[in-house]
Amino acid sequence: MDIEKILTNLEMHYEKITAEGHRNIRATHKTTLEITREDYLTPRGTCIIGIKASKAASDLSPETKRLLRTRGCRVYLFIVVGGKVDFVEAWSDPRLTLTNPYSIVVRKSNYVDNRTIAVNANKAARDIDRAIIEHLVRGEKVTAYLVVTKSSIKNFIKSHQITE
Repeated sequence: MDIEKILTNLEMHYEKITAEGHRNIRATHKTTLEITREDYLTPRGTCIIGIKASKAASDLSPETKRLLRTRGCRVYLFIVVGGKVDFVEAWSDPRLTLTNPYSIVVRKSNYVDNRTIAVNANKAARDIDRAIIEHLVRGEKVTAYLVVTKSSIKNFIKSHQITE
């Protein structure tokens, strides 16, 4: 299935972020999920699922930033690696600054800092499909699609066999 083709057909706003896995990925953090531009990872970075990212919060397009700051938008982060797909559903927030040049963070809480791109998420790093995490620990490349929309796409996802 071609996720980009589906998103384009739905006329949803999205950005593609690429990153790499790393042997120190643990993905055990219970409240956050992070993708970073940093080129290394220590075992203490338990929320990180990708390094050497192509984008950070400050690199997002003006339209993405506008939508992420619009109250009531749904934010989806599709994580694609090793033929597997998982996704996180979260919410936009007018308090977002989106200025961090190194990372993007999705949070289960409503805490906001300059790395935060979405809040009140249904998943954190520890909730990501463990088969995906196994691929990331092997250093495989990951593609993340950041999708921002005013409507839920869960029914569409289920009908097209993209599973959580």
